[in-house]
Amino acid sequence: MKKRHTSHYHQLNSRHNHRRPASRRKIRYAVVGLGHIAQNAILPAFAHARENSELVALVSDDRAKLRALSREYHVENCFTYDDYELCLRSGGIDAVYIALPNNLHADYCVRAAAAGIHVLCEKPLAVTEDECRDIIKSCAENRVKLMTAYRLHFERANLKAVEMIRSGKIGEPRIFNSVFTMQVSPGNIRTKDQYAGGTLYDIGIYCINAARYLFRDEPVEGFCFSAAGADPRFRRTEEMTAAMLRFPKERLAGFTASFGAEDTADFEVVGTKGKLRAIQAYDYSSPAILELTADGQTHRELYHLRDQFAPELIYFSNCILKNRQPEPSGVEGMRDVSIIRSLYESVHKAGPVKFKTIKRRRYPDLRQEIYRPRVTTPKLVHVQAPTRD
Repeated sequence: MKKRHTSHYHQLNSRHNHRRPASRRKIRYAVVGLGHIAQNAILPAFAHARENSELVALVSDDRAKLRALSREYHVENCFTYDDYELCLRSGGIDAVYIALPNNLHADYCVRAAAAGIHVLCEKPLAVTEDECRDIIKSCAENRVKLMTAYRLHFERANLKAVEMIRSGKIGEPRIFNSVFTMQVSPGNIRTKDQYAGGTLYDIGIYCINAARYLFRDEPVEGFCFSAAGADPRFRRTEEMTAAMLRFPKERLAGFTASFGAEDTADFEVVGTKGKLRAIQAYDYSSPAILELTADGQTHRELYHLRDQFAPELIYFSNCILKNRQPEPSGVEGMRDVSIIRSLYESVHKAGPVKFKTIKRRRYPDLRQEIYRPRVTTPKLVHVQAPTRD
């Protein structure tokens, strides 16, 4: 029998070996997965969320990461993936932030919920609708909170775009167009099908979600193309996808997502009386710009860099402490996954597809904005930059 590793990596402080009362003021988190987004954005965000959130544990199979990051963030409790159950059932954490490859989301979310641990999961929530349903069901049955980590639901530029459109400044919104592209590094996880990589899951999801919250409605059908070319980076996944979605009231939303083009993260909404353009709308490492054109005049506003991950932590912790249902919910995450799966079906059948009808009662608005200043980019340990220079 293989002997289980029992090093200091999963030794919890005795002061953490019990559950604190529900009236406590801070939610204790384990960050599961220490890749680029975790190191570059999630871990530093805890410094801006300390009012109600505390980083107490790290989970990774890379011991160099665990050693370096435990020192950097003063986290004594470190676990390998083999010891994930020990972490969950230690009594030392209240919530997990799942920052693993897409194909692992469902397993690690369900296991956390079964242990009574609240779940904040990076998007996409999972790879399939069935996996999403398993996560949602497990969290409901175990009475834990579940939130899909849509950081832009708390970010000012995107929420101001929502407000401008709802105000009628561009008239009735009719057309949504978006381009989200980057030059992905060779061998990056985004290009590996075994991890459920690909443009729709990774960046197309931003365009889909934005179209939904800007139109404040759900698409009913769509059509999608994909392209790869001869680039060796894209032997296992597509390099580019382009989709058109039809919304009720005969509105159309189109987008193109690519791993092989110059960095762009823009969208535009054209209405009957004007248009709104958002530049670098999806990026967390560049300032965003909104350009509103109406009555023959264009007004341009710059939105400086800010921490887009601390607001998620603050909001989710408040939902736990005040027993509120998070929004963006698990159903919100499942809705985008359902659309993505249907769009890939469209690619394979080379024809249009109908989307399942799921009505949403809530969409993000400016009331959800939470501001925290930008974080200093930390030194990264054993991670590959997602994009190439």
